[in-house]
Amino acid sequence: MEHYRANRRGRTVASGWSQRLEGWLHRQVASDLRGVTRASTATLELGAGTLNQLPYEPEGEAYDIVEPFVALYADSPLRARVRTIYADITEIEPERRYDRITSVATLEHACDLPGLIALSGLHLAAGGVFRASIPSEGTLLWTLGWKLTTGLEFRLRRGLDYGALMRHDHVNTADEIEEVLGHFFARRICRVLGFSRRFSLYRYYECRDPDLGRCRAFLAARESSLAPSRRAA
Repeated sequence: MEHYRANRRGRTVASGWSQRLEGWLHRQVASDLRGVTRASTATLELGAGTLNQLPYEPEGEAYDIVEPFVALYADSPLRARVRTIYADITEIEPERRYDRITSVATLEHACDLPGLIALSGLHLAAGGVFRASIPSEGTLLWTLGWKLTTGLEFRLRRGLDYGALMRHDHVNTADEIEEVLGHFFARRICRVLGFSRRFSLYRYYECRDPDLGRCRAFLAARESSLAPSRRAA
C-alpha cells in the first residue's frame, strides 16, 4: 500500500516522471469539462485512489467515487469535494444515474471487469458518457517504458522484480479492456499517446450508448451461475 501511495504521489524520481506523463490520462478524462469552473453534471469516478483526478475536474455538487482502500484518500485535502464514497460499485443504489462515469488507470486492475462495465452502463444517465484512460498494457512500448523507469528504480531500491508486481496488479491488457467496452457500448472512440494502439504508452476511451439489454443479461447470467454455490454455502 505504501509503495502504491508513494507512486501515485510521485515521491520517487521514476514515479515523478511517470506522473508527468500520466497527466495525459487525467486531462483526457476531464477534457469534456475543460474551461468550466463549476460543473452541474453528476460524476462517478471508479478507483479514485488518492483523488488525484480531482485537480483536473471543475468543482461541482455531485462527485461520487468508488474506492475500496480508505488509506489512499483518508488524509487528502480534496476529500471535502467528494459527495459519496462507495467501496464497491455494487453498493450504489440501482436507481442512481450519472452524467459521467470516469476512470483513470483503474480498469487494468479490475478483477471483475465485465461486471464493472455492465454496472457502469446501467448507472449512466440518458446521453451520459463513460470516459476511461488506461496504460497500453500488453504492448511493447508500455512494457519498455515501465521496465526502464519504475521497474529499474524498484530493483535498485528494493532488490526486487517489479515485473512480478505488475503481473499480479495488471490483470487486464489494453486489448482485453477494449473488447469488453466494445461488448457493452454501441459507440466508442479511442485516442492514444503514441503512434497507434499497438505502439503507445496510454489509451483513452470515450463510450456512449450502453446496450442496456446486454448489461442486464450479463449480470443476470452471472447471478444465476452464482446462485447454486450460495445455496450450498
